[in-house]
Amino acid sequence: MTAAIRKRGADWLLNGYAALALIYLLLPIAVIIVFSFNNPVGRFNFIWQEFSFDAWKHPFAVPGVGDALKNSLQIAAFSTLIATALGTLTALALVRYEFRFRGPVNFFIFIPLATPEVVLGAALLSQFLNWGAPQLGFATILIAHVMFNLSFVVITVRSRLIGFDRSLEEAAQDLGATPWETFRLVTLPLIMPGVVSAGLLAFALSIDDFVITYFNNGSTITFPLFIWGAARVAVPPQIYVIATMIFLFTVAMMLITVWQQRRAEKLAAVRPDEPELALEPAPA
Repeated sequence: MTAAIRKRGADWLLNGYAALALIYLLLPIAVIIVFSFNNPVGRFNFIWQEFSFDAWKHPFAVPGVGDALKNSLQIAAFSTLIATALGTLTALALVRYEFRFRGPVNFFIFIPLATPEVVLGAALLSQFLNWGAPQLGFATILIAHVMFNLSFVVITVRSRLIGFDRSLEEAAQDLGATPWETFRLVTLPLIMPGVVSAGLLAFALSIDDFVITYFNNGSTITFPLFIWGAARVAVPPQIYVIATMIFLFTVAMMLITVWQQRRAEKLAAVRPDEPELALEPAPA
């Protein structure tokens, strides 16, 4: 009886700690959502005044916020596509093949993760200036974002590849599949959850990056830079509205990803004996 009481008390303690941690993480997001409905007196939106839908009716009424959000979305989309493609190929090379300097490459992948962003931003700025970049702007921000997103993608996809069953690829090749067909029909679908997770992580890191972007933006203003500039003068409620939209979009994509993964797991559990790939055997 005493052991059961202790176990129950430990469970309650653990659940309470998890709930407090979750509240701590979500409290700032709750403030953002609440203040998106605020009707501030004057320009400052730091103190609650009254409930209003005005900011939601005209979310892009603040001059410049639409262009800043457009720049952030474009940079995040392009950097995510490039970093996900390059990172997936790099992870495949690091896991599948033995080559010279494989160990140092594995080590260097972690350096951008351990280096402070202010150091990376300053180093990239020096690099662009020494290379004679015509001007800082959209292109330099994109290159910088691909650079620091690449490490996150490689680590995420590599963790998926480590437990990959290579016998499935060998079976596909025995049935006559070419290397490209094997990758497209077997390898890529099986590692797709890891690739999607890496892409979502890269997109989230890119769209809200401030430090590295600040060093390499030139005259290009992204959404985080716009918020930083507005905070020195005023933070209109439209900023909170757009931030809430981004948060809801991210949550929706996360829920869709989780739903697809669980659906795939249920289908695999219902039909465990059915092969995941049907290929015609090679002609004799």
